Amino acid sequence: MDKDRVEGSANQAKGAIKQAAGKATGDAKLKAEGAADKAAGKMQNAVGGAKDAVRDTLKH
Repeated sequence: MDKDRVEGSANQAKGAIKQAAGKATGDAKLKAEGAADKAAGKMQNAVGGAKDAVRDTLKH
């Protein structure tokens, strides 16, 4: 598994927590930061998945 997938999943989790905290406290800035972190994490996870797919293809 590519390190980008691991880091991306961690960023998604961090973003979800920030987003929930922002929603619970009514902090629009924190909620927006959480949403941005989640989106960045999804993209990073996708990049890691693509790297894994290329690596698997080259092995076979």
